[in-house]
Amino acid sequence: MDGQENEQHSTGAGAAPENGRARRRAFRMPRAGQWVAGLRRLGIMLAVLVVALTGVVAGTYAGGHQGTDIGPFRAELSLSPSLGGGTTVDVPPLGALRLDSHSGPAYLTVRLGSLDQGRTEALLDDPASISRASQSAVEDIRAGVLRLGLKTLAWTVLATLLLAGLTFRNSRRTAWAGGLALAITSGSLGLAAATVRPQSIEEPRYEGLLVNAPAIVGDARRIANDYTKYADQLQRMVGNVSKLYTTVSALPVYEPAPGTTRVLHVSDMHLNPAGWSLIRTIVEQFGIDVVIDTGDITDWGSEPEASYVGSISLLKKPYVYIRGNHDSARTAAAVAQQPNAIVLDNSTTTVSGLTIAGIADPRFTPDKETSPAGSDLTPQVADQVIGAGEKLATTVQNSPTKVDIALVHDPASAGPLSGITPLVLAGHLHERQVAKLPQVPDKEPTTLMVEGSTGGAGLRGLEGEKPTPLTMTVLYFDQQKMLQAYDEITVGGTGQSQVSLERHVIKEPEKGAQVPVTPTPGRGGVESPTPTPTATR
Repeated sequence: MDGQENEQHSTGAGAAPENGRARRRAFRMPRAGQWVAGLRRLGIMLAVLVVALTGVVAGTYAGGHQGTDIGPFRAELSLSPSLGGGTTVDVPPLGALRLDSHSGPAYLTVRLGSLDQGRTEALLDDPASISRASQSAVEDIRAGVLRLGLKTLAWTVLATLLLAGLTFRNSRRTAWAGGLALAITSGSLGLAAATVRPQSIEEPRYEGLLVNAPAIVGDARRIANDYTKYADQLQRMVGNVSKLYTTVSALPVYEPAPGTTRVLHVSDMHLNPAGWSLIRTIVEQFGIDVVIDTGDITDWGSEPEASYVGSISLLKKPYVYIRGNHDSARTAAAVAQQPNAIVLDNSTTTVSGLTIAGIADPRFTPDKETSPAGSDLTPQVADQVIGAGEKLATTVQNSPTKVDIALVHDPASAGPLSGITPLVLAGHLHERQVAKLPQVPDKEPTTLMVEGSTGGAGLRGLEGEKPTPLTMTVLYFDQQKMLQAYDEITVGGTGQSQVSLERHVIKEPEKGAQVPVTPTPGRGGVESPTPTPTATR
């Protein structure tokens, strides 16, 4: 009995610890399961977050762009993820303006595209349009950014829903990812909107060629202050073009003989749309046969400016053009695409019986890397422009047909053409001049006619106290292709809204106009007090 009891006690004593371990194992098993379940839920949440963030980034890049009209420009707005925020205004190919415009994980890029010619000209058709344009530009940007934000929001949610549906194949998790993407995107855009700094436009950082653009960087504020006054004056000037009709009746007695060829010389338009209105009026009123443009039709030679030359085709007359120092190869290509345009670069053409030779300016001054000397008539620049004149002189001498007119942009290129052609047309100085080149012994005299600025020098015409007038000249050639007379047309100037037309009749066409001789620059420096162009021309 005692043995049995001892055995029973031994058995009972040994069973107790074993039951305890079983109970502890039973207690630990649920807690481990909770940990595993928790980790699983955390993994799902992280997966939903990763999918949402991926969807937000993908949706932003896919749909975060919006086209909009800002004044006369067509612009492309786009958003991209960013830690620091900010805005870039791209002006291809000139460079960019970077603005510290806002904080938040959204970066705005504004890329200026083509310039709409119709909207540009419309700015001058209505006296109140300039004021409305300045106000509407802000509204255009605000409306464009709002549409961009809503479009980006829709694309990020849609991209996230698609990505979550493919990843989880679970409607609940897909909905959570979509909601999370909505919260992330709207929060980012809201933070950017709440931290907008309008004053950042006053402190931009310039990159690319814009660093070298004093008309934009240095004088932008002063030009902006003067622009309203200038716009009002342009309105009156364009309206007063009609006075040319009444002015004609007071001209000196001169009746062009039958067979007379009428040439309109324009130069240095510098993107001023008012110049085209004046040119069209003169072409129609004076029965112009050929328009000659001696360059600087644009300011920076950029792609957006190329649309400005579209008005050439509206003239319905041959348009002979040479590239100025502000015109790029892209500008010349855009002109060449016009059906009535002829681009000369050390070449000749015959139009309306006149044989014309021309050469492009050797510089492209907006790009300081390719034209480090700028436009000042330093010894280096003098060598460049005189070299261009020498090349053209060789082309004229080798022409099988006698050249009636030679075209250069900078009058400093005209010297080598003395005695080779009777007439040289130029621009660049923004100031009208008529002179004789120093005569070469045993050679015919050569007249140099420098046109002012048909575009009023563009924005740089605002730098002085009074806007630069718009000028152009009508040339009359007889059947022997000799210059018989010329009309100097000036619109505006001296702070007044007026139109003047002054006719000059050449008494002895074979000797050219009775004007003083102008010294010409020589290689290595300037030999005379000939007016020197500035770097902004």
